[in-house]
Amino acid sequence: MRYSRRFGHQGMGLFGMLFLAILVAFIGLVAVRVLPTINEYLTIEKAVRKVLDENPGSVPAIRTAFDRQKDIEYSISSISGSDLEVTQQGDRTTVSYAYEREVPVIEPVFLLIKYQGSHTR
Repeated sequence: MRYSRRFGHQGMGLFGMLFLAILVAFIGLVAVRVLPTINEYLTIEKAVRKVLDENPGSVPAIRTAFDRQKDIEYSISSISGSDLEVTQQGDRTTVSYAYEREVPVIEPVFLLIKYQGSHTR
């Protein structure tokens, strides 16, 4: 059989596959490092909602209730009850929080993620 120049090469070459493998590995590495911080954020949201549903009343009681939830939920390590910003206006209570997490990707590269949330009851 004779090779025809009309039909070019099809598929991916060795360098293309190597580049794709490195890219997929890097994305996987970042995902594995970031997923625990997302889990922590969702756990903090759940804990704040639970504290507000209990309707503890005063600001110190809200902070203490959050610290109790933090002791129960092992994945919360970034904030504590003293880091919560609690405002009360009449019968409405708002709990806000914000924190940052540095995720090491590959030394000396870090990914800085800023989380914030607010819940009103």
